[in-house]
Formats: sequence, structure tokens, C-alpha cells
Amino acid sequence: METTAEKRSSTARRVAAGTAAAALTAAAVAVAAAPAMAAPPASPVAAAPSAAPVYDFGDCPAIPAGVDASSWKCEVLTATGALDLGSRRIPELAPMTVTHAEGPMPDGSRGQVWGALRGGPTEVPGGLLDRTGEAGHPLFSLSLRPEYGGRSDFYSVGSSMGLFTLRFRVQSPLLPRDCVIGGGDEPLEIRLQRVGGSRWLSTNPPVIAFDAKDDTFTAPAAESCGPLGRLVNRRLGLPAATGNSLTFSATYTFKTYDRLPPR
Repeated sequence: METTAEKRSSTARRVAAGTAAAALTAAAVAVAAAPAMAAPPASPVAAAPSAAPVYDFGDCPAIPAGVDASSWKCEVLTATGALDLGSRRIPELAPMTVTHAEGPMPDGSRGQVWGALRGGPTEVPGGLLDRTGEAGHPLFSLSLRPEYGGRSDFYSVGSSMGLFTLRFRVQSPLLPRDCVIGGGDEPLEIRLQRVGGSRWLSTNPPVIAFDAKDDTFTAPAAESCGPLGRLVNRRLGLPAATGNSLTFSATYTFKTYDRLPPR
């Protein structure tokens, strides 16, 4: 049960947030008015430290009961890249890590289990109002943080590398925590296509590099963003059926489950 002091503090915060939102909305109105993987090398190739990061297998998921652990592998991929979303260009995304497991099922079919997606927030250039202060920083910051959208299939048929779904958490001091692009049943469906061939950076441990891109996905409007939702969508140019793209420069490694601690 809230104390009287807590209720007053909560009420004060709501009033302050509402006042800030109203002020920002008014400011916004004023502004508006104005190919297949190459075979590994015959001998180990030493990778440069920047090309072969230390990988964490802590997000490797448990594999199905009854499968051969030596035939199942956990893959850990790290990537940086660029994002075009609606009318906004984000030239350098914060590093992202994707973990999943795959291998043969007892009946011979292909099995796969999702692990995790981890990535930090990336600041949208210009912030929420495309206005900067004296130090050159946005007056009202705006960031996007990637999250797993709930569906993946790295064995999907076609020329793509498979698919996974994303949502982007929209973050700003003036936005509620629930503000998101691709929430609910409408995540961004990413189907990456390789750009060029794969490159083995190391064989012990195995480290493989590749570039990939998807410029076919659609981006829905941001939702659950409170009274500033229209401003967020206008700022990002959402919804956008075309013009979106995601490019990756990635490296990945893997271990078979007989070499990993029991999940």
C-alpha cells in the first residue's frame, strides 16, 4: 500500500511528465510550422583481435530431449550495421548478439531452438525534435533498442539466410517504457541476404565473417507511446511500407553441445 508521501511523489511525477509532454508537443508544433559458405582453410588462420571477439555461450538454449549433443551446435553471432527506418538513417547501430541452436532431430528432421537477442540502444541522430544544444547534443534524446520479435526460422526455404523478427523499443525521457515499433502481432520480419561470400577468420576457435542485408521489410507505426506518439511517428516517418533496410557486418562462432556445460 502506498504511503501518503509516496502518493504525493507519484502524483508529482505524473504532473511533471504531463507538463513536459505538453510543452514538447507545443514545441513540436512550432517546429513543424517552421552465396554458400566457403570451405575452411586447411590450416588455422590467426584472426586479428578486433575481428575475433570473445564469445559468450551463456545464452545457448537447452536442446530437445533425445537428440545427439555432438550433432547439435550453438551458434553465437555478433553484428554491427546500419538501419534505414522510415525517414531516418542510423549509420551505426550498437553491437547486437544473436544466439540459437540447431541440429538433427531423432526422426531426421531439422531442429532449431531460439536462444537470445541482446543489443544496446542506438541514438537517433537529431533526437526527438532535431534540435541540438550548445554541446551539439539533442535537446530531447531518442534511441532505438532491438528486441526479439518472437519468431525465427534459420532453415526457411529460399535464398535468404532464414528469418527472425525484431521490434525496436523507442526510448526517451519523455516517452513511456511501452513505446515500441513492431509490438504485438506486427514485428519487423527480417530476411537477410548474404552480400558476397563468407570469410574464415579462424578455425580454432571457428570464427566466420560475412555481410548481409535486407531492404524488403515493412515498418509499422510506433505504438503505446502516450501523448507524444504522433510526434514519434512523424519524426521517424512511420509507418513505412518501403525504403527500410538493415545491413549487417557480422561474425559468428559455434560449439557442439557435447563441449558445452549441461543446460
